[in-house]
Amino acid sequence: MADIAKNGTPSVTTIGLDPGTQKLPTLLTGEAIAAGDACFIKNDGLIWRSIGTAVNAAAKVRGFAPYKANAGESLTLVKDCVFQYGSGLTPGASYFLSATVGALADAASTGGTSEIAYAIDTTRIYVRASTY
Repeated sequence: MADIAKNGTPSVTTIGLDPGTQKLPTLLTGEAIAAGDACFIKNDGLIWRSIGTAVNAAAKVRGFAPYKANAGESLTLVKDCVFQYGSGLTPGASYFLSATVGALADAASTGGTSEIAYAIDTTRIYVRASTY
């Protein structure tokens, strides 16, 4: 399994996000989060980076960070949208939650067994929330 490297700062490229279906309510972060990180909402009500090392709450991806946020700052997660993300991606390739915190990988991890993103061309990915 290899992590998918971010190329620069990931950014949302979907035009006109639907505010009711593609964005979650704004919450505070429990840690520093980078643009493009896969995230979950912990039972403390804060946003944390997801990780696929175990089958638990941290492996559930609720959305992706469209911009960076420091611990304690506001963040609105997005899903079902397109991100400018990497370089040299294989169109149609599936991506899963990585065993590296907040990252995507080209193969399933222990906790990240369902596809949460796929490449639509060599630089952009379509992201969604976990389906389990």
